[in-house]
Amino acid sequence: MNAADFDPLTLAIAPPPNETPTERADRELAEAEALRISNEIDEQLRKERENEKKKKRPVKLLLLGQSESGKTATLKNFQLTYAKREWIAERNNWRAVIFLNLVRNVNNILDILNREMAAASLPSPDYIGSSDESSEDINSSSRPRLKFKEKHRLLKLRLGPLRRIQTDLERRFGATALEPQSTSITTAAPFGSEESQSSRQSSKEFSINSSNGWKSAFEKIRAMRAAARADGDAHALRRLQETDDEIAEVIAGCRDDVKAIWEDPTVREMLSRGKTRVEDSAGFFLNDVDRIAVSNYEPTDDDVIRARLRTLGVQEYRFIFEHGRTAGQEWRLYDVGGTRSSRAAWWPYFDDVNAIIFLAPISCFDEKLAEDRRVNRLEDSFLLWRSVCDCKLLSRTQLILFLNKCDLLQAKLQRGVRIRDSVPSFGDRRNDISTATRYFQQHFKEILKQYSPVQRSFFVHLTSVIDTRSTAVTLGAVEESILRDHLRRADLM
Repeated sequence: MNAADFDPLTLAIAPPPNETPTERADRELAEAEALRISNEIDEQLRKERENEKKKKRPVKLLLLGQSESGKTATLKNFQLTYAKREWIAERNNWRAVIFLNLVRNVNNILDILNREMAAASLPSPDYIGSSDESSEDINSSSRPRLKFKEKHRLLKLRLGPLRRIQTDLERRFGATALEPQSTSITTAAPFGSEESQSSRQSSKEFSINSSNGWKSAFEKIRAMRAAARADGDAHALRRLQETDDEIAEVIAGCRDDVKAIWEDPTVREMLSRGKTRVEDSAGFFLNDVDRIAVSNYEPTDDDVIRARLRTLGVQEYRFIFEHGRTAGQEWRLYDVGGTRSSRAAWWPYFDDVNAIIFLAPISCFDEKLAEDRRVNRLEDSFLLWRSVCDCKLLSRTQLILFLNKCDLLQAKLQRGVRIRDSVPSFGDRRNDISTATRYFQQHFKEILKQYSPVQRSFFVHLTSVIDTRSTAVTLGAVEESILRDHLRRADLM
């Protein structure tokens, strides 16, 4: 053999010299077995690659907006519309949350009533009822003193047990959590900025820290029951059931008094003077007391959508859609905190998100941020929207705008509240729902056009996310839009 013809591979696979027929047969059998194993491995790898290609990537959807803009209600609508089996399995767990909302509605009124009755007893001729607004909004000469009667004192006494019920219900969901605060003093700004130290207010609303929202609270209750069953502790199970029954019975026993205090003209006047509209707040159920304050109450779908359990932190929800264009596909929805102290947590979720639903509650044109009373809520939404549009990390992300709480906007305009008093640029336009929504919609559109790094379509929906039927239609359009963009990104279109 010449050196030029030398092939190391040929030499390596050549049969050993002086190989016997038996050794050759064994070698060929071993080589055949090795080839078979190698081919099986190759086939397995090929199938895994094909399965990976066929596997649908989860659709990631981020819900953004200021606190109480309707993000959680939108998320619940997704579950109700596309993951009905899971929704039905969880629905009865909301009973305790709705009871908590109802008694909290009452106790908030009792807190104000206590304060006002104490103030009314003072020998001050200038007393006209307190307000959380500035004194320039109060015309003291045109308002007589509120006259509280013996019935108001008796109502306070008879509704006293609801204090303990609220405490018991809150204890079930875990230790209350506090909103993170900052000592920095800045004006309103979108991401990472904190409210003024002098003006910020600590929320008295019960909250829980959670990474998966209401599911954490429900899991805690289920864990208590499961532990009692696992231990064979019949006494513990009975005690839990008796506690549930007692809470329902106490609330049912207070039903007439709850109706009486909510419908009382003096109480209504007291709330009006303080500019407290309990009925516009999340988790309001006083108009449904006849139906809810009964021992055998079971939540409806609409009740669950309206129920409020405040959670702090970013919550991830995973749903396998049961029907629709994306049936069988996993959707991951992220509900992030909307208070100004929580907005720094938004950034990590901008990466690899398919779409953002931005919720702007347009009914709050005359309201201030709870965490900074100097900042108008609508103006804060404009600032947030501008920052989202301007973010280069989101330049290719589909933005979908929900102008939410249109039902509350219409009710407010029908009461005679004028937009131009809070939004001077609204000018002398007609103070009706159609004109207002067109004006706000155009303003958001101009912000997108001016600040977006690339030209993109403007997707906007007028919504009231507590209306499950109309929201289901809206979500169908959203699903279609997100699906098209999702497939285009995957190079399937």
